[in-house]
Amino acid sequence: MTKNDPSKTLILVVEDDQTLQETLAYNLEQEGYRVEVASDGQAGLEKARQCQPGLIVLDVMLPEIDGLTLCRILRREEVAAPIIMLTARSSEVDKIIGLDSGADDYITKPFSLGEFLARVRAALRRQPRAGARDRLQSGNLTLDLIARKAYKDDQELNLSHKEFDLLAELMRNKGMVLSRDLLLTKVWGYDYVGESRTVDVHIRWLRGKIEDDPSNPVRITTVRSIGYRFEG
Repeated sequence: MTKNDPSKTLILVVEDDQTLQETLAYNLEQEGYRVEVASDGQAGLEKARQCQPGLIVLDVMLPEIDGLTLCRILRREEVAAPIIMLTARSSEVDKIIGLDSGADDYITKPFSLGEFLARVRAALRRQPRAGARDRLQSGNLTLDLIARKAYKDDQELNLSHKEFDLLAELMRNKGMVLSRDLLLTKVWGYDYVGESRTVDVHIRWLRGKIEDDPSNPVRITTVRSIGYRFEG
């Protein structure tokens, strides 16, 4: 059966609404995934530590530990699995908070099962493929894509989840100009509705961590009216 087949991706669903939890679990299993479930944040944390899921579906409003706090804990513990957050809140501020907490995608309730499953597939596609490069190197800057750690002169950098993803996207495309819209799509997701200044803010934070002189950046340069280019 799919549920016990270790070759299938394991998805952890942390949702306290029993009906929604069962519906999501059933449909994920029908799509060929293995599924584990938890009904509160504490149980979700324990399950994530035990079963090492390939993807986590996480409700924002949870008993014991809320979803945003749980997301931050998982990222601090270096759980690299994509996290899709579910919430009834639809404001841009709420979405930004969720994404900056380490989530990879954000779905507002109510949503269709078709949309949900498409988001799951998209999040899994963005994961490094088997045999793909697991390390990016440019001068004294190194990104370990598996451990999700960044180093400058062998000193570990304190990058947020999105800062890491943004830097990885820039380094993969060294020398190429990447527009703000493209970076929003690649790093924040195809349906992110925030403004392009989100990219500018994260670039500024990144420069403060990887540039020798952030006020005169030479690694991440601005291409006026278009976007950014990683020079090395």
